[in-house]
Amino acid sequence: MREASTDLLVEVDPDTNVTDLLLERCAKDPFGILYAHNTPNGWLNVSAARFLADVTALAKGLIAGGLNPGDPVAVLSRSSFEWTLVDFAIWMAGGVTVPIYETSSASQIEWILADSGARRIFVEDAGKASLVHDVVDKSPSLGDDPVTIVRMEHDGDAPNLTSVSAVGVGIMDSELERQRSAATLADVASIVYTSGTTGKPKGCEITHGNFVLVARNVIPFLPELLMQQDARTLMFLPLAHVLARAVQVVCLTAGITLGHSAGASGLMADLGTFKPTFLLAVPRIFEKVYAGAGHKAAMSGKSALFAAASATAVEYSTAVDLAARGKGPGPGWLLNLKHSTFDKLLYPKVREVFGGQVGYTVSGASPLSLRENHFFHGAGVPVLEGYGLTETTAPCTVNTPSMTRIGTVGIPLPGTTVRVAPDGEILVKGIGVFKGYHGNPTATAEAFVDGFFRTGDLGELDEDGFLTITGRKKDLLVTAGGKNVAPAPLEEKLREHPLVGQAVVVGDGRPFVAALVSLDPEGLADWCAVNKVSLSAEEAAVDSRVQAAVQSAVDEANKLVSEAESIRKFAFITADLSVESGHLTPSLKLKRAAVVSDFAPIVEKLYGK
Repeated sequence: MREASTDLLVEVDPDTNVTDLLLERCAKDPFGILYAHNTPNGWLNVSAARFLADVTALAKGLIAGGLNPGDPVAVLSRSSFEWTLVDFAIWMAGGVTVPIYETSSASQIEWILADSGARRIFVEDAGKASLVHDVVDKSPSLGDDPVTIVRMEHDGDAPNLTSVSAVGVGIMDSELERQRSAATLADVASIVYTSGTTGKPKGCEITHGNFVLVARNVIPFLPELLMQQDARTLMFLPLAHVLARAVQVVCLTAGITLGHSAGASGLMADLGTFKPTFLLAVPRIFEKVYAGAGHKAAMSGKSALFAAASATAVEYSTAVDLAARGKGPGPGWLLNLKHSTFDKLLYPKVREVFGGQVGYTVSGASPLSLRENHFFHGAGVPVLEGYGLTETTAPCTVNTPSMTRIGTVGIPLPGTTVRVAPDGEILVKGIGVFKGYHGNPTATAEAFVDGFFRTGDLGELDEDGFLTITGRKKDLLVTAGGKNVAPAPLEEKLREHPLVGQAVVVGDGRPFVAALVSLDPEGLADWCAVNKVSLSAEEAAVDSRVQAAVQSAVDEANKLVSEAESIRKFAFITADLSVESGHLTPSLKLKRAAVVSDFAPIVEKLYGK
């Protein structure tokens, strides 16, 4: 059984909580810019003192409305400055934040409100308010206990941020301090519901200690990102995801200016105006940027040039990575020359997509393909892959600028121990590991072994403590012949092909392994432009040339595995696999069971039934 750990770098007073970080930041630099609020007139800077004043006013309003220490308060909204304001106000009033993904269905909202006990909920706008009203009116599980709905707006007749703050003017500072200081590191700060690839989501009790200890220790662990002067980052991941919340606490603690982007649709424009120095992202963003660069090259007749630049970036990054591991001499003079040439001609355009000032990016939630990781490293946008779960307050391992091995998810964060059990399961113990599942002691007990959290993921630790994810225990397919197959590596390799949007490997209990493949719209548009044809997704699915191109991707993926594990057949699905369709979680993880169930006729046809 192999194990790796990193020592705790910073101790924390056990009587503190997350709000102490805000008070300390304001005392240290009251005029420092903590947030940049995206308005129709551009980015509006918000100082630490201004933010604390707004948080205090809203917290007093919550107390005036009857909020007691430990009371849960739900938040249903896209990422925004107001989301952050509400989050800290709930903590300042002694409450517990219960985030809900803004894409959640009525039944999911009902479940989270009922399970958490939240009877106050902040919502983004009138539309979300109407949705929650309908949920409450039709829900037998919420009973007769009234639910207070507050819009995250500053005007209107309905309860809103301004009206709630106004009712708190009579609350004394001493009463606010009593409720604010009631929580310690051991107390619950947030109940974060798993995005749920299967079954009902479970509420993970994340403590103040989880947030505070991670923040205090990750800053000196990643000084190149978090301790540089005038550091800025743009948050576009949903704040219902614990990783986004943890990063927000880190940024506040470090005095980093943070802006919010409401979603992927306006992200590229926001990156261009905000110009972050580092960025937290998910693999799909990198895939889209890479595909977009290829599309522009194809439309301008420069596909060959882009292919050469891409290959050079990958070759250069690979040589550098091998040299860092002591397994190669590094780039030779010819490769250095080619890389230097493209670094003047094409790579700056890739960097400009991210705003032009990004020194590092951090990627999590799911694996980034090895080739695309090397491409971005070679193009001057290093990707530091990390790993974690909701139950570990997100990050428990990460690559650092000084300790990076591409293809791994890095080394344990300070105060964290990672162990790989004999069956390959990754076990985690440390500062980020949650308190337990809310109201579910049985599930909590089952989630731990010898004090370690059982992640359900499979991995390997190398001799230097770098973790590589190899699959997920529940995702392992067992063919009719008894062969265990990990679908993730095959799916990642398939998604490297420009034509492939999503890939779902099937074969559990079947005579052989097969795959369902969706076409990437942008990749298909590029392919059509190059081949001078016009095809819809439905037409492309039956086009022999498209089928041959995807078959080549299947052939490349099969080189990773034995013959018994290889994909024998594939079929196209023309529907879009998305969060809205119910096939991806809000953190963009694949809901394998949902895909296999919804496309069962296609699966059966693959096996001749």
